[in-house]
Amino acid sequence: MRALGIEGAWVDTPRAFTDDRGRFHEWFRSETFRAAVGHGFRFEQANCSRSVRGTLRGVHAAAVPPGQAKYVTCVRGAVLDVVVDIRVGSPTFGTWEAVRLDDTTHRCVYLSEGLGHAFMALEDDSTVVYLCSRGYAPDREFGIDPLDPALAIAWPGDLTPVLSGKDAAAPTLAEAERQGLLPSFEECVAYRGSLVSES
Repeated sequence: MRALGIEGAWVDTPRAFTDDRGRFHEWFRSETFRAAVGHGFRFEQANCSRSVRGTLRGVHAAAVPPGQAKYVTCVRGAVLDVVVDIRVGSPTFGTWEAVRLDDTTHRCVYLSEGLGHAFMALEDDSTVVYLCSRGYAPDREFGIDPLDPALAIAWPGDLTPVLSGKDAAAPTLAEAERQGLLPSFEECVAYRGSLVSES
């Protein structure tokens, strides 16, 4: 696993084995994860979404503590997966990093608690699966406008974004900060420290 430019996010490209029967790869190994991140990954929920080309999901996040860490991969098609730093006080607050996830490279992205997550489907029937450290809790979850001009995420220019009504109505990063929705960098780092001590 390789750390991304946003603290608390990593990308992994597992080795794939191909023969005349097809292909095999391990998309998650606990010892690899623990060596990179510094603690284990206990997940409570596994999600799968299938999207038409141009579908834009996110930016989604959850209040910390406990937040919701995610381990994400694309098992069919391709998506542009984006991690957004929404932690107030972070040195990289308001920045984002994109990784192409697809069914050829088998890359995975891990984003820790307090980071925002979004992706856009680059092909029809793009299928994303992800492990979540916590189950869905609507009272703790919130969204940020993925088309917020201040974030200026470089979504593919040849695609028209297809958003849910909820995502289209989400506040900008600045509005979410004014509303007190965003976690602080300090509480996110402290929470992750508690996971290390529990491991």
